[in-house]
Amino acid sequence: MPNIREIRERIDSIQQILKITNAMYLISSSKLKKARKNLDATTPYFDRLQETLSDILVHTPETRQKYFDKRSDIPEDKRKKGYVIITADKGLCGSYNHNVLKHSEAELSKAFVNNCYLFVLGQVGRMYFQRRNNAADHSSIDGEFLYTTQNPTLYRARDIAELILEKFVSRELDEVYLIYTDMDSSGDFVPKTVQLLPFRRIHFGLDKDGQMKKLPKAEFVPSSKEVMDYLIPNYVKGVIYGAMVEAFCCEQQARMTAMDAATTSARKMIKELSLLYNRARQAAITQEITEVVSGAKSIEE
Repeated sequence: MPNIREIRERIDSIQQILKITNAMYLISSSKLKKARKNLDATTPYFDRLQETLSDILVHTPETRQKYFDKRSDIPEDKRKKGYVIITADKGLCGSYNHNVLKHSEAELSKAFVNNCYLFVLGQVGRMYFQRRNNAADHSSIDGEFLYTTQNPTLYRARDIAELILEKFVSRELDEVYLIYTDMDSSGDFVPKTVQLLPFRRIHFGLDKDGQMKKLPKAEFVPSSKEVMDYLIPNYVKGVIYGAMVEAFCCEQQARMTAMDAATTSARKMIKELSLLYNRARQAAITQEITEVVSGAKSIEE
C-alpha cells in the first residue's frame, strides 16, 4: 500500500486536473452558445438568398452561368477536384478530429490522387495532411487558413469563398467539395461531404415531384446573369460560414463531452484515493498506538 504522503500528492495533482477540465467545460459551453447565436442571426439572410436564386433559375431556365458549368468534356481521371476540409485547431475533443480525418481519407480514396487539391482549415488537419504528403506522393495542400476554425466569421468565410470561386472560374479546379462535421437530429456528430461547385439547377428549383418548376419567363435588370454573378459568391460564403459554425459547434460539444467525462473520472479517482488515504492513515494511527502500548508494557516489565 502506498504511504500517506504519496496518496496525498496524487490527490492534489488530480484536483488540479479537475479544475482544468471543469474550466475547459465551461469555456466550451460559452463558445458554443455564442457560435449558435451568431449562426441564428445570419441564417435568415442566407435562406432568403437561396430563395432568390431559386426564383431566378425557375424564371430563366435558359440562362447560362459560369458557376453551373459541369465541364462534361473533361474525363473523370482528368478532373481537378478541390476539398475544403474543416478540422479543429486543438485536441482534447474526443474522436472529433479522428472522425473527420477518417471521412476525408475515404473521400480522397475515391478520387485520382494527382488531381486532388486540399484547402485545410484547422491546425490538426493541416499537420496531419502535411505528414501524410511527406510520407508519400499524395494530393497537395493548396491553401492554408491559420486559426480560422477558432472564431468563425463571415469575413473569414468570404476569403475562402473568393479563393475557391477564383480557382473554379480560372479552371484550376473543376469540382469543389466541402467536408465538415454536422450534428444530426439525434445529437451525434456525423462527418459529411457537400458539393460546392459546380452548382446544379435542380438543387434550387425542385417541386414535390422532383421536376423543375414551370413558371412564366421573367426579366431581370441589368440581366439575370449579372444578378447571379453577384448573388452566388454571397451564397457560397454563406454555405461555408454555416459549415464552419456547425463544425465549431460540434467541436465544442465534443470537447464538453470529453471534459465532462474527464471530470467525472477525476472525481471518482479522488473518491477512491480518499478512501485509500483514510485506510493508510488509520493503519498508521493503529501502528503508532500499538508501538506506544508495546513500549509501555516493556517499561512496566
